[in-house]
Parts: sequence; C-alpha cells; structure tokens
Amino acid sequence: MDLHQLNEEGRSLWDQKAAFWDALHGDEGNRFHRTLISPAVERLLELQPGQRILDVGCGSGVLARRLAVLGAHVTAVDFSPELIKRAQERGQQTGHPIQYQVVDATDESALLALGESHYDALVCTMAIMDIPTVVPLYRAARRLLRAAGRMVIATAHPAFNSVNPVFFAELVDESGTLVTHKGLKLEAYLDVQPQKGSGAPGEPAPHYYFHRPLHQLLGEAFRAGLVLDALEEPAVPAADGDSGKLLSWYQLPQFPPVLALRLRSLNYS
Repeated sequence: MDLHQLNEEGRSLWDQKAAFWDALHGDEGNRFHRTLISPAVERLLELQPGQRILDVGCGSGVLARRLAVLGAHVTAVDFSPELIKRAQERGQQTGHPIQYQVVDATDESALLALGESHYDALVCTMAIMDIPTVVPLYRAARRLLRAAGRMVIATAHPAFNSVNPVFFAELVDESGTLVTHKGLKLEAYLDVQPQKGSGAPGEPAPHYYFHRPLHQLLGEAFRAGLVLDALEEPAVPAADGDSGKLLSWYQLPQFPPVLALRLRSLNYS
C-alpha cells in the first residue's frame, strides 16, 4: 500500500473528526487517558520544571496542557490542521504558553526544523499506531533530543489492543454456580495489514491503524540508534471495574490495553 496516500487519507479523516475527539477529551482527557495513559507517561517522563518537551501527534492538546501545568516548555505538533486549531482554541489555564504547529510526523526534515538538540524529551501518546511509518520519527528523535534526552511513547498495546480484538463474555456452570468469564479473542499478531477501525464509540468515521508487533515497533527504534530504557503495561485496576459495561477494558484487569515505553540514545550513559 502507498504510505503517502494512506497518510494523506488519514489526515483528511482526522480533520473531519477533530471536533468529535476534542469534545471527547475536553480539557483533561477522557477516563481512559486520565486513568492509564497520562500517569504512565508522567512516570516515564520524569519531568523537571523548565524542561523543553516536544509533543508529537498532540491531537487537541490534552497532554501538552498537562505538561505545561507541570512546568514544561511545550512545543506540540500534529499533522491535522483541524486538531491544532481545536487545541489552540481551548487555550490553557496555567503554565508556559504552548507552541502549537502543524507538522507531519512522517516528514523527518519538518521535524528537524523544530530544533536539533533543543528538547529534553519527546513524547508521542496514542498516536504512533496511527502513523504509517515510524522511521522518520525515530531518526529525527535522536537529533532533536539533547544528550541526556528521552523519548516516551504510549500506544495501544500491540499484543492485545491493536487490531480490534473481540471482547467476549461466557456464562459457565462451575459445580452448580453460574460464573461469567470475560476475555479477548485475537486472530493475528505478526502480519497484519493496515486497516480501518473505530477509536471511540460514536465517532464520525473509522481511521487507519498501523499494527506493529513488538519486534517492529522496537526494532525500528533500535535501528535508529535508540535503546529501550523502561517499559510499563498499564491495565485497569480490578477495583476500578465498571459493572455497567460488561464488554470493556474496565472488566479485564489482566490485559493491558496500553504499552508505554521510554527510549534513549544508544550513546547515553
């Protein structure tokens, strides 16, 4: 499949859905973001006030606003002009002013124009599975980051939450007691072509997902000169289950829907 064509179609889809996703996340993100994504990213980021952060695939600016509150100088970019417009219109309550720009994460030169050796950290949250090629981003990251810089990624877990897994619930008679068993069904992992799927119930149109098994997701980073420094697999705590939704991640505390990882330059010590 032509990656450029897929990327342009993806941009058009996200422009169409910008209002929906902005409303879904609001100022601080939806429950999924607040419970699983942001806490893991913040732990791995180990942010110090005054540091310069590049947020790639910033969407409507949820994480950018949070990092600004924590004292960071944030540059936030996305390939969707409509998402950037929504982020700018939301503004921010406090923190250093966020610098928003329209930049395509598949364009290495455009990324490098943001400032080589300028950032203490680069973050990409729940966007890398929407990007048709990650090579330009990984290659640019090494040059954008300062010597001790780090790259923090949060993405749909490629082993459990990448290609629309099937949720199931089965009523089982166990020695005379009816018990509901809940889980996931998966049909493929190693070789999955780009495909469209919905990101949230009720969204206007599906968008492309670009599945990468772990050896590809991390292998491309290793080839770009980055090394894995830390990893988390956030899952919903069992005590936080939502009994009103039988088939959801909030009923599956043994399956992490998110993978969060931290990368550093190979030469960092």
